[in-house]
Amino acid sequence: MKISVVTPVYKAEKCLKELYIRLVKSLETITLDFEIIMVNDNSPQNDWEIIKQLSSSDSRVKGINFSRNFGQHFAITAGLDHADGDWIVVMDCDLQDSPEEIIKLYNKALSDSNIDVVFGKRMNRKDSLLKKMSSKLFYTVYDYFTDSKFDNTVANFSIAKRIVIKNFLKLREHNRSYPLFIKWVGFNLDYCEIEHSDRFSGKSSYNFKKLITLAVDSVVSQSNRPLRLSINFGFFISFISLMYTLYLVMRYFLLKTPVDGWTSIMVSLWCIGGLLFANMGLVGLYIGKIFNETKNRPLYIIKEQTNIEEVKNGLL
Repeated sequence: MKISVVTPVYKAEKCLKELYIRLVKSLETITLDFEIIMVNDNSPQNDWEIIKQLSSSDSRVKGINFSRNFGQHFAITAGLDHADGDWIVVMDCDLQDSPEEIIKLYNKALSDSNIDVVFGKRMNRKDSLLKKMSSKLFYTVYDYFTDSKFDNTVANFSIAKRIVIKNFLKLREHNRSYPLFIKWVGFNLDYCEIEHSDRFSGKSSYNFKKLITLAVDSVVSQSNRPLRLSINFGFFISFISLMYTLYLVMRYFLLKTPVDGWTSIMVSLWCIGGLLFANMGLVGLYIGKIFNETKNRPLYIIKEQTNIEEVKNGLL
């Protein structure tokens, strides 16, 4: 298999046929030996019925249907588990990632034998102002907590060698992010400017709450810096409290100034109590993530599949 294209599918019934037509047209300019793996993340629309229609008319289209909604990055993982290509493309299904740009990514990857992964850079994003700002904020916070540098114009759209995906699939933790994991495995990355298109239909399923959840999960799964900051902040508060205590003692003995008790005590209690609860919550968040990982549950469960004979990491 020369090229595999993996795309997670959710609420995309209006654009799947168009996606298929444009993918076939673009991929056939590179090779006739390709596959398109569509992973239905338990969409409430008729996405799976359309995927089955496409796969019945073209054996190069492979479909995976989840038993419930597991999430975009779990769907990407399921598609990668079943991809057989020497080069593997990951892209969204809403046609904001243009299938025609795969040719540009492929040519960039072949331009240098040392290139293992090429990510598309969306120079003119066709997203709302809120989504652009939230994306930039996410990567700013992520870079700070993980001591890394990630480009907010980069998303999932990429092409990678099989060896990269093989090592990506060794990472089976539940807090998943495809581009962050690809960067972590450490192969040679390069970038290619691509055209970012308007959404073909519907709207993004990522609301502000989901973006916040993704940000928290990504930071917690990739870094323990929040815990170190919590420790440092605790020592800082303790130091300030000690200095203030010494100041009150000296003022009382040297200046004979009585200390007002009730107000200072209540303020201190509220301050320290709030900090303790915040730190306990932070530690609890890490413990909760550890608990989820120790259960060792499968990343996803496959309910049904088409044109795929073997289930590799999902129960059927």
